[in-house]
Amino acid sequence: MPQIYSAREMLEKLVSFPTVSSESNLELVDWVEDYLASHGVKSHRVYNAEGTKANLYANVGPEVEGGVILSGHTDVVPVEGQDWDTDPFTVVEKDGKLYGRGTCDMKGFDALALAAVPLALKRGIKRPIQIALSYDEEVGCVGAPDMIDAMAEHMPRASAAVIGEPSMMKAVSGHKGAFGIRTHVHGFEVHSSLIHTGVSAVMEAAKLIDWANQMNAINAAAPVPPEAADFVPPYTTLHVGIVHGGTANNITAKDCEFGLFIRCVPGDSFDYWTKAYLDKVAEVEAGMKAIRPEAWIETRVTKGVPGLKPEKDGAAEALVRRLTGDNSTNVVSYGTEAGQYQERGHSAIICGPGDIAQAHQPNEFIEISQLEAGEQFMHRLIDYLSED
Repeated sequence: MPQIYSAREMLEKLVSFPTVSSESNLELVDWVEDYLASHGVKSHRVYNAEGTKANLYANVGPEVEGGVILSGHTDVVPVEGQDWDTDPFTVVEKDGKLYGRGTCDMKGFDALALAAVPLALKRGIKRPIQIALSYDEEVGCVGAPDMIDAMAEHMPRASAAVIGEPSMMKAVSGHKGAFGIRTHVHGFEVHSSLIHTGVSAVMEAAKLIDWANQMNAINAAAPVPPEAADFVPPYTTLHVGIVHGGTANNITAKDCEFGLFIRCVPGDSFDYWTKAYLDKVAEVEAGMKAIRPEAWIETRVTKGVPGLKPEKDGAAEALVRRLTGDNSTNVVSYGTEAGQYQERGHSAIICGPGDIAQAHQPNEFIEISQLEAGEQFMHRLIDYLSED
C-alpha cells in the first residue's frame, strides 16, 4: 500500500533517524527508498567509498527535461555536549515550534519534498520533480558532487535546482566559497630553558595563526568590491577553530596541528589564498630550519566548496520568486551544495523553511508557520509543473 504522510508526519519520521555525520545514513535511505517505491518511484543510490553512506536520487513524474531538482542533505550535526530540553531525535511541539535535531537544518525541507511526491503523482505533473538527498553535507559537502554527476548521466536535465537550506522561504542567490588547509608543524624538542636550541611547534604555529588575524584585518579595511557588498561580512575571512600541540610547559613542542578555514567572497579565488598561505608557511619553515634542519611544516589543502554566484536571468531564481513572491536580494556567508550544482551547469538557488540561526544549536527548532509556508511552496511548484 502507498505510504501517505503529511509534511509534519514525514518530518517526525526523518528526525527519528539519528543521521549524525559520523554515523551511517543507510537506515534513513532504506526507509525513503521503500517509501518512494510504494508510490511506484524508482530511486538510485550513490555510495561513499566505504559503502557505509549513500546519496539517493529519484525522478518523480515523466522522464522529460525541464523539471525541478529539490535538493537536501540527510546528515545532521552532533548533539553531544549540548544541553537539550527534549530528546533530540523525537519531534516535540511547543509554542508553535517543532523541536528536534535537523528540524531546521534540513530535514524540514526534505520532509516537504518527500511528502509532495504523492501529491505530484496524483496531479499528473507534466515535468518531473527530481528528489536529491545527499550524505555528509555537514562535513564539507562531500557527498553531493558524485550524486549530481550521476543524475546528469541517468536522468533528464532539470531546468532548475532548489537547495532547501533554511532561508525563511526567501530566495538566496549567492554564498561564499570555502576551503580548508590542514597544517602540521613539526618542531624539535628541548628543555624550554634552552629554547634557543630547539623549535617549538606551538610557537611557530602561532605565527601562522597570527598571519590569519593580520589578513582578516587587512581584508576588513580594504575597499569593498561591488560583488561582495551584500555579504556579511563583505570580505574573505580566515579562521582557526581547533589547535592541538605540545606535551608540557617546560618542553618545546614537537608537534602542533591546526586547520585554517577560508571563506572567499566572489572575486577572490581559492588559488590566490592557497598561494598566499603557503608562501607564509615557507617563510616560517625557513626560520625553523635555520635553528634545526629537522624541523618542517606539512600542509594539506582540502577540497573546497565552490561559492554560489548570483545568476543574471537565472531560471532557478525566477522560479522561486514566482512561487514565493519574494523580491528581496539575499546572499549568505555559509556554504551549501548550491555552488556544486551551479559548477556543474545547473541554474541553482537556495530556498527552504526555517531560520539558519537555529542550525546546529541545542533545542533546534522550526516554526510550524515555516513548515506550512513550505507546503504552500510545494503546492505552487506542483501547479507550475502541471502547466503545458
